[in-house]
Amino acid sequence: MALHMNLEDLLSARTVESDRIEFKEGWNPDATYRSICAFANDFDNSGGGYILIGVSENPLTKTADRPVKGLTTNEIAKIQKDMIGFNNLIKPYYAPRLFIEDIDGKNIIVLWVLAGNVRPYEVPETITAKHKSWKYFIRKYASSIEAKGTDKEELIALTNNIPFDDRANTHAQIDDLSMVLIQDYLRKTQSKLAAGVGKLSNPEILHQMALLSGPQENLCPRNVALMLFTEKPHSYFPYSYVEIVYFPNGADSKEFIEKKIEGPVQQQITDSLSWLNANILQEKVIKVPMQAEALRVWNYPHVALEETVANSVLCKSLHKIDYVKSFIM
Repeated sequence: MALHMNLEDLLSARTVESDRIEFKEGWNPDATYRSICAFANDFDNSGGGYILIGVSENPLTKTADRPVKGLTTNEIAKIQKDMIGFNNLIKPYYAPRLFIEDIDGKNIIVLWVLAGNVRPYEVPETITAKHKSWKYFIRKYASSIEAKGTDKEELIALTNNIPFDDRANTHAQIDDLSMVLIQDYLRKTQSKLAAGVGKLSNPEILHQMALLSGPQENLCPRNVALMLFTEKPHSYFPYSYVEIVYFPNGADSKEFIEKKIEGPVQQQITDSLSWLNANILQEKVIKVPMQAEALRVWNYPHVALEETVANSVLCKSLHKIDYVKSFIM
């Protein structure tokens, strides 16, 4: 089974925030299973996380030390054997997805810990101990800690409360998803899974990307799949588009320019930034006396616009609501 994303991006924390990634130089079952439990509980609805075993962390950059240390064949076999038993100690049962990846000429293990469907989960604080004490764990910043007090009460209240993007959409079918968009995504992220398109069945590809939910006889796309990999997400989620409203003379003016942008979520981000670049961003050149170089000033920092658009679309539409309206003043 191939990892659904580019490993280099994961090692450098480019596409996943560093607090959702843990690097483990070696096999430490106790610490690893506390983190598995915390990621599966997904207390902040951030989408779970990744644990990379055989990789040490650079304390300054919070990314992987390169070249990676790696794991031997015997170490990988032991970890897989241990995990079969340890997974049964998570209540209710939970098993992260395990990938063996080759990087820097060495093998490592990547654990993809998806947000669980039947949280909250609890695990022995010391999973290797003879006498076990089960506890709930959650993520706080970049650490896995025991859930106590109000955090524990809130976690228990999340029972069976599946985030919107992870819910199965029973009004859609697998055929509603565009394999062209999925293949394009896998190609752009340089995922090894891209080579499986056309060789594996569509449900196999979608299962490996965690885009399906339900029993084998009634598989349905998850909402996140319909948002990212259909040409018209608004067919399933009304108002799932970006609406840019620009007031050239200020917010109190009656004059405004409006632009509606539809399509898959990732395309909405690209098209929104393209429209803003073409219609809103302006550069002013200021001549400075007794100086050869002129000052160049933009009305809006492009980096700030990128961050604003991406956060508005992804943090809102995928996790809480399916309607985004952005005002640029």
